[in-house]
Amino acid sequence: MKKGLIIFSAPSGTGKSTIINWLMTEHPELRLAFSISCTSRPPRGKEQNGVEYFFLTPEEFRQRIANDEFLEYEEVYQDRFYGTLKEQIEKQSAKGENVVFDVDVKGGCNIKQHYGDRALSIFIQPPSIEELRRRLEGRATDAPEVIEQRLARAEYEMTFAKEFDRIVVNDDLEQAKQDALAVISEFLEV
Repeated sequence: MKKGLIIFSAPSGTGKSTIINWLMTEHPELRLAFSISCTSRPPRGKEQNGVEYFFLTPEEFRQRIANDEFLEYEEVYQDRFYGTLKEQIEKQSAKGENVVFDVDVKGGCNIKQHYGDRALSIFIQPPSIEELRRRLEGRATDAPEVIEQRLARAEYEMTFAKEFDRIVVNDDLEQAKQDALAVISEFLEV
């Protein structure tokens, strides 16, 4: 099995996290380890610092940017940063793990450009914007104005799909899981 980096990007609400969690839980043979990103947004639900994300203040995030500590980062909305620390990836790769990135589209493109053939970039695409709206409303985790922001952003993000190595359309979750598994297994030569 070759070692690699697996980049997942998708609009919010496409099932990306569900697919990643399934791969990591049900397919230990892939030896996937989650890259824990940083964010300046507050934790949602039961999220814990150092588990789902490293939660930083916008000021702490800006200081780390100034120190050139990020592999990639983006200010998605005002004072709402997301990014991946270089040190985190180096630690995980040194342990022989296949690092999984759950990042926005620009971050995904930047990581792919940085690592080249060591990385596989996968874009999880919703079947339609209408279906994405239904899913986001069904989650009941965001206010209506936040859902509208996410939908506007999703339309923009979907224009990046062609920049990724592979596109997995999540019209049927079970099929999308199998499609992602096949793509990753082939890349890692499992």
